[in-house]
Amino acid sequence: MSYLNEYQRRSIRLPGYDYASPGGYFVTICVYGRQNLFGHVADHIMHINQMGEIVAREWLRSENVRCEIKMDEWIVMPNHMHAIVIIQNNPVGATGRSPLHDTHQPQGCAKHSLGSLIAGFKSSVTKQINALRQTPSIPVWQRNYYEHIIRSEPELNRIRRYIRDNPGNWAYDELNLGGQPKNFAC
Repeated sequence: MSYLNEYQRRSIRLPGYDYASPGGYFVTICVYGRQNLFGHVADHIMHINQMGEIVAREWLRSENVRCEIKMDEWIVMPNHMHAIVIIQNNPVGATGRSPLHDTHQPQGCAKHSLGSLIAGFKSSVTKQINALRQTPSIPVWQRNYYEHIIRSEPELNRIRRYIRDNPGNWAYDELNLGGQPKNFAC
């Protein structure tokens, strides 16, 4: 076995699926080590802090710099964020990038794809948070992210409700390391 093959990471994406194709995607992006960096939940309400504000601002900004993206329901939680991303048909010739931003495509991500969006978002947030807390090169996000292809209107509505209800269910959320005991197998 070669060194390259031995340390090659296995993709968790659906094999053969084009993540740049139009459609709805539910994503969850977790903080490195699941630290509560972005704020706290009190009385079933998420209260974001300065780092959480960076996450929220950059998420909203993503829609403005990528013409193929439409943001749907989303929320920043203490140690993760959930979002629904709609990839629309990309206008012919549109790059989806602001002239103020580097057009270099993250390695391994197809242009205008879900992976490209997440990679750019995570990079921008990491740079800003590390500048704020004066911790250069410290990871903010876990390496990967969870995604789910939304295949129907009822499923879309169920996921929207799940996102809206997330702060109210925080005490029992599997991502809440300080929460109540869970009734699921690890």
